[in-house]
Amino acid sequence: MARGHQDLEVAITSTVRRRVTEDRISVSIPSYGFPHSIVDKTVKRGHQIELVGDVLRVDEGKVTIGLSPAVTVDIDKVRLVTSYVPPNRKTPLVDKRT
Repeated sequence: MARGHQDLEVAITSTVRRRVTEDRISVSIPSYGFPHSIVDKTVKRGHQIELVGDVLRVDEGKVTIGLSPAVTVDIDKVRLVTSYVPPNRKTPLVDKRT
């Protein structure tokens, strides 16, 4: 994951801790030592929820995910959802010889 990580999408499984307001819940993210809350009306306390975001940075066993705000967790706690696939070139890069 260290090379070409700009267009990777990863998921992290978190546990719902409690309901903060009617539409906002607090979640516990593994290896992330700060509180994090998201908007969700359907889940209850103790449920597992998957948070999906784009990789912003990878260094030394840690990965930063853009979950608004950015969250930095251990690399072994994330799961790859989609990887970058380069677009196919329809026309050749160089003109044909005449």
